[in-house]
Order: sequence, then C-alpha cells, then structure tokens
Amino acid sequence: MFVRENNDMETGVVIKSTGSWYIVRKANGEQVECRMRGKLRLKGSRTTNPVAVGDRVDMEYERGEYVITRIHERRNYIIRKSTNLSKEAHIIAANIDRAILIATVNHPQTPTVFIDRFLITAEAYNIPAVIIFNKTDLYNDEDRATMRKLMEIYTAIGYPCYAVSAEDAESLIPFKDLLANKTTVLSGMSGVGKSTLINRIEPSLHLKVSAISDCHDTGKHTTTFAEMFSLGEDSYIIDTPGLRSFGIIDMAKEEISHFFPELFKASEHCRFYNCTHTHEPGCAVIEAVQNGDISESRYWSYLSMMEENGEKYRL
Repeated sequence: MFVRENNDMETGVVIKSTGSWYIVRKANGEQVECRMRGKLRLKGSRTTNPVAVGDRVDMEYERGEYVITRIHERRNYIIRKSTNLSKEAHIIAANIDRAILIATVNHPQTPTVFIDRFLITAEAYNIPAVIIFNKTDLYNDEDRATMRKLMEIYTAIGYPCYAVSAEDAESLIPFKDLLANKTTVLSGMSGVGKSTLINRIEPSLHLKVSAISDCHDTGKHTTTFAEMFSLGEDSYIIDTPGLRSFGIIDMAKEEISHFFPELFKASEHCRFYNCTHTHEPGCAVIEAVQNGDISESRYWSYLSMMEENGEKYRL
C-alpha cells in the first residue's frame, strides 16, 4: 500500500463540515477529508464551528491524514446566534457572493421577523440578499395576496423577490440565473423546500428531502450539515440545515437601525442624532411608520431586536 510521507502545505476550500471532520476541495478538484489541528480549534472557541463551509484553508498531510493548519481571512460570512448555550454563535457559510433566503407564506409560514433578521445580518456583512417565495402551487388566494404584499415591501427596500414552485420549471429560470458564476448560500426555515429546489436545478445531486409535518405544518431537519455543491464552472451553491429561528449577534443596539435601509434613510431627519427610534419626540422613523412609508412589520422586527439587545421601550 502506498503511503504519502511528505507534509507539503496545500490550499483548498471547505465544502462540507460535520463539526469534527471537514471535506476540502483542493485546487485540482480533488476532495479530501481533513481534521482540524488542536491549537486551531482552541482559537475558534467563540463559535460552534471555527471552520465553516466556504472557508479557504491551508492543510498538511501528517501521519496518514490531512490536517487543517490555517484558516484564511474571510471576505464575509453569515452568522447567527447559536442554540448551543455553551457557545456564542454559529457561522452558516463564509466567502459568499450572494445570500438567498427561501421563504414560504404557508406550508409552513416564514415569520417576517425571521426574514428581517436574516436580511440585516446579510446587510451587516455586505452580502447581497434575495428572497425566494417558494411553494406557490400550494397557495390559496389569501396566501397569494399576502405574498404580493411582502414582495412589494421588500422590493421597495431594495431586495429582489421571486415567486417560484418546484412544480413549475418556468418559474425556476430566474432562480437558476441567480446562481450562475457565483457562490450562493441558501438559507431558510425547516420545511421551506431548499433541497427540493436544488434538486430541480441540478437533479444529479439527489439531495434528501422529506415532507413537512401534517399536524404542525413545520419542517424536519433533512439537511444535517452545510454543504457546497458545484453547479458548473465557477457556480457553487451552499445548502444549509433548516432553522427554527435566527438570532442576531455581533451587533450593538446603536447599529441595528443602520442595517434596515429604509430606517437608516429616514433617520437622517430625526431631531436627535442619537435617536433610538423607539420613543423620542421628533423621530422621523416613527413618523414614517405612522404615515405608512415604513411597514409596521419591519418596524416591529426592529423593536424586537432592540429589546433583545437590551433597549427597553414603551408602546
């Protein structure tokens, strides 16, 4: 049996993370299994996953296995508050060109606060975001009216929105075009159909899918770990596990309004430069909400984040 002995450093991109082992794609396309060097693991103790899908890493071959020795500086990343109480945060993906949120108006319902938390996180790390409303074939008239209203709100702010159905190949054309020549992360709540959409775009991947719960209309965690797939030359998609919630992190309460484009724009006319947009007289943001220029759902999302970050307000 041939055993490689040299430990020359090589560079690659992490395409799958299971928490303890990683699959890395080398420059020549070869995929190898790696573990992380112990000292490197300690440096990343602030997050549940110090190495994330999309990371560029250096690795060496030592004692019959590849070992990750260095994580390159990240261009950007999507991060959320971890549900693991022993850690602060979980990095969903790194070094991405676009973030796509898959949302559903029904079957199951994606709350607007979930949408807004995802969007401001993308905004904070300068990642262009798009919203895809999926499962339109299951919507009734009321659902479709709700979807149109949400698309109107988010399109006006500057977020492109698309309505798709895995059962309608024509509706998927714009979605597929978004993925060309980019590294894109797909995120969303459990059951919104991320894996099904990827299978429609690239049937050869055969990603595992499951039906949502009939009694609770909620999804199951079909995708266990984040994983990057190739869709052709220079086109990659990162499928991520479905989420129950999206907690924000690394964001001071004074900064939160900066990542709501419409709130930030309106705040230029507030009476006080340090206005929190929660109760102050002469607040242009509150006035814009009252006049219907800022949607109430977006404003309530903002208030919930401020409260979560320690700002108390009176209604």
